[in-house]
Amino acid sequence: MGEDSGPAQRTPARRKARQLARHLRGERPDYAYLKEVFRHLRNELGVEVATTAKKLPYVPAEAEIRRYYQTVWTARRSGDIVLIKTLLYTGVRVAELVAIRLTDADLDACRIRITNGKGGKDRYVPFPASFRETLALHIAAARANGAVFLFESSWKKPYSTRGVRAMLARYARKAGLAHNMPPHRLRHFLFTWLKTQGIDDALIQPYSGHCSRTSLEIYSRLALPDAQASYNGVIGQFPV
Repeated sequence: MGEDSGPAQRTPARRKARQLARHLRGERPDYAYLKEVFRHLRNELGVEVATTAKKLPYVPAEAEIRRYYQTVWTARRSGDIVLIKTLLYTGVRVAELVAIRLTDADLDACRIRITNGKGGKDRYVPFPASFRETLALHIAAARANGAVFLFESSWKKPYSTRGVRAMLARYARKAGLAHNMPPHRLRHFLFTWLKTQGIDDALIQPYSGHCSRTSLEIYSRLALPDAQASYNGVIGQFPV
């Protein structure tokens, strides 16, 4: 009889969990303790954590962004223009965009407060001084209509993330682009463009909302004035 090269039959995972629970219950474990125990267990068993390679995001070329924005401008829908410029200039996530209130915009400092962003964190994002008047007119009109949020529908409700995505996709089709233009693609373009202008990661991170680069987290609050100054120094060359 040949040697069986297949894996040994395993106890069903739920049953094995019950067996382990009998050993661990007396420890009154919490999540952190269990996480640490299983980290050591993986090491004891020589089990490697499986990782999948992340694909690099598609970043539009400047020509695509110019063509896209020209299509938006030609449509002459002022609310759409302000919304798309806000995405382009600030790089906020779409869920953060639709949650911005009128009171979050600081026109004097040219920045917008993002409350309870990804990871439950608050931060400020800058916008160029050239956008201040356009944004101020939009805010004035919204207040006159009794709005609370920066972008609201005719039903006096904040835009949905789905609605914003549909709007961006509609303009991408009108522009005849080969790729769709979801909100995150505009975000990728801004931060990639800032990098090409020589802006350091440590100065982008405070307003990008990225938390995964732990080496930069220490600068998140300290570098905000420098980040805004660097942003102001290059944003005048932005293609929109």
